[in-house]
Amino acid sequence: MFQTEFDFKLPKGYVDSEGKVHKEGKMRLATAADEILPLKDPKIQQNPSYLSIVLLSRVITKLGSLENININIIEGLYTADLAFLQDMYQRINEVEEPKIKVTCKRCGESFMVPVNFTREG
Repeated sequence: MFQTEFDFKLPKGYVDSEGKVHKEGKMRLATAADEILPLKDPKIQQNPSYLSIVLLSRVITKLGSLENININIIEGLYTADLAFLQDMYQRINEVEEPKIKVTCKRCGESFMVPVNFTREG
C-alpha cells in the first residue's frame, strides 16, 4: 500500500495560547499544487525563505489536538521543531532513485543497482 501520510513527534512541541503543548502530528505527501501555488504569494516573492512555512502549513494535517494547521501555528514553532519538520518534509517527498535487480554472472549473487536515465556520449 502506498503511504501518503506520516506520523511525527516534535522534539519540543508547539505551545498554544492556553499553554497546552502539542507534539504529535501527521504530515501528508506534498502535491504539485502545494509547491506551485504558494509561489504567487507576495510574502514569498519578497522573502523566498518563507516558502517552507507556507508549505508546512499546507502538508501538516494534524498537530496534537489542533486540526486546522495554519501559517500562524507554523510561525509559532520553536526553531528545533521547524528544522525537524523541514527535514521530514524533504525526506518523505524525496524522489527515490530507481533501481533494478541484477545477478553477477561470476558468483550468482543478486543485488540492486541504481538506474541512470541520463544518456551520456
